[in-house]
Amino acid sequence: MTRIGLIDYGMGNLHSVQRALERLGCEVRILQQAEALEDCQALVLPGVGAFDPAMERLHASGLVPAIKAWCNAGRPLLGICLGLQLLFESSDEGSASGLGLLAGHIAALPKVPGHPIPHMGWEALIPGTPSPLLPEGSPDSWVYFVHSFAAQPTDPSCITASVSFAGQAVTAAVWQGSVAACQFHPEKSSEAGEQLLRRWLNWVEEQA
Repeated sequence: MTRIGLIDYGMGNLHSVQRALERLGCEVRILQQAEALEDCQALVLPGVGAFDPAMERLHASGLVPAIKAWCNAGRPLLGICLGLQLLFESSDEGSASGLGLLAGHIAALPKVPGHPIPHMGWEALIPGTPSPLLPEGSPDSWVYFVHSFAAQPTDPSCITASVSFAGQAVTAAVWQGSVAACQFHPEKSSEAGEQLLRRWLNWVEEQA
């Protein structure tokens, strides 16, 4: 049974993510202290809300150095929604520095008439660089988004999926080293989301 640490810093939709992982046979541990990380095979960083308050809460929890050390050691982490954004260096949404585990910036979605922000609803993923999350030849995936910002990685080769918004492709998922992240909500994306989580968990098991 895969042991997943679900990081709780007060701004994540923990219950829906926890249920999705448990349905796939995981043992989920809610993490609020750095000491608890070592019993886990992989971490999930969820998030709903704004960038600066999220970073403030992560720093207050004392988890930031532990998360950085975990990823720098090549151990698996999956970011979801705001959790993806926190992995980068900075954001248009605020002035705080992000975790800096991925090089790049979080940019506001473009304001285009007829395309409301936040971008909400089911959208098809546009395949990018193949990864364990979205390997080459993966079936079409429709997933659920709720976001007003999107990542602009310094190295675009880490983009494993994009989504079309206002006629342009914006980052939907990234994979670099042992760090994966989705701007969409796999836990709310029905069968397609379950398949994505299962692929990630299979990869985690292979690293054990």
